[in-house]
Amino acid sequence: MKIPIFQVDAFTSNVFSGNPAAVCLLDEWISKSTLQAIAAENNLSETAFLVREGEGYELRWFTPLTEVALCGHATLAAAYVLFEIQRWPANAICFETQKSGKLIVEKRDDLFEMDFPSRPPGREMPAGVFHDILGVAPVKVFESEEDVLVVLDSERSVRDLKPDFSALAGLECRGVIVTARGEKSDFVSRFFAPAVGIAEDPVTGSAHCVLVPYWAKLLGKNGLFALQVSWRGGELFCRDRGRRVSIAGRAVLYLEGAITI
Repeated sequence: MKIPIFQVDAFTSNVFSGNPAAVCLLDEWISKSTLQAIAAENNLSETAFLVREGEGYELRWFTPLTEVALCGHATLAAAYVLFEIQRWPANAICFETQKSGKLIVEKRDDLFEMDFPSRPPGREMPAGVFHDILGVAPVKVFESEEDVLVVLDSERSVRDLKPDFSALAGLECRGVIVTARGEKSDFVSRFFAPAVGIAEDPVTGSAHCVLVPYWAKLLGKNGLFALQVSWRGGELFCRDRGRRVSIAGRAVLYLEGAITI
């Protein structure tokens, strides 16, 4: 069996930056164990698998260790492949997902705008334990649907962060979002998820389902420009729309080929 594969750098206009995702086009679904083995072999933070269904595509996402409920950069990468390489004829495409419902991506000039669920942070948590894990005192810490949101006092604190990855892996959550007001953006963030096989994710669209409602309320504005300040870095153009958020970014192709199994 040969499976077409594309590697796309998402949330960037330049290769070697943003967040790389693999996109695999399947004629039909194969076993979950094989999907997981392919994702582990790719060894990227996410591999997206697509199967054509009706007027759109079914979409699933895998890290090297597990299937996840939602992934932003791999959805953007999948949309890029369909619009730019497969020449999808419309300006919007619908992805059906098992764990996050229907997701629509629209092409707007060189941006791919994703319609995602809003996941505002929940109750405030004690911050003390995160001082030891992150090596810096948080301003606030909140629960969210899958992750923990940690607010720091400055962009420099976020950039300089050197967390204890072993301690992070022991937390009962998918990952930890660390954020602060931006110097040249509305806010900055980093995302750590060693529990699902990703020490630090370069750019995390799904984390912005939490970040956008938080910062929109705090800053009193709906349109937000965000930077994820990992070592690769990425740009996100966001909008708070109440029960949904729009997360847009650019993408660029790095490689294409075929998997033989």
